Amino acid sequence: MSAQWRRMGDKASLYLPVLIMGLLALGTWWLVRNAPKPIVSGPQKVLQHDPDYFLKDFVIKNFEASGRLKTRLAGITGQHFPDTDTLEIDEPRMLSITPDGRRTVGHSRRALSNADGSEVQMFGQAVITREPVAASANQKALPAMQIESEFLQIWPNDERVSTNQPVVMTRGDDRFTGDSMQYQHLDQILQMQGRVKGLIQPSKPR
Repeated sequence: MSAQWRRMGDKASLYLPVLIMGLLALGTWWLVRNAPKPIVSGPQKVLQHDPDYFLKDFVIKNFEASGRLKTRLAGITGQHFPDTDTLEIDEPRMLSITPDGRRTVGHSRRALSNADGSEVQMFGQAVITREPVAASANQKALPAMQIESEFLQIWPNDERVSTNQPVVMTRGDDRFTGDSMQYQHLDQILQMQGRVKGLIQPSKPR
């Protein structure tokens, strides 16, 4: 009988370390789960909408990999906001040049640009003008085009312009007005909403 108990004790001793390790692991998990949370020292810092640097009489240029000037943005004063990574500009003057060399210029009282200048919002007497293109062997002549509004949102890379304010668009001798507008130059699509009026002049005889 004593020999049988001794064999059972020997077998139990083989599993005893495993049992002890299991109990230790269970105890550690319980301590971590029920440990008090650390006390945060001081209030968490909230990123404010405050400028981190200022500009005066500045010019920002954006070039393509080939070195060709793509866009230029100038202003009397500017301030950068790190929380939105935007640049607010007073008396902005904008220039955008397409790959075929056609230039678009714009100005307003104030503007808000994202970091790379791919989106610009213009406020107060905003005007953008696309210069005319003379006829060539590969392209027909294109008249000058001008868009005026109290607010214009521009995507120079996509050649898109949008506004939710009354707008006047002049293309050559033709003139269109509306309460809002979306214009996509690459697709040659013009959409105007609200009280839309248009004046289309007859083509001049050659």
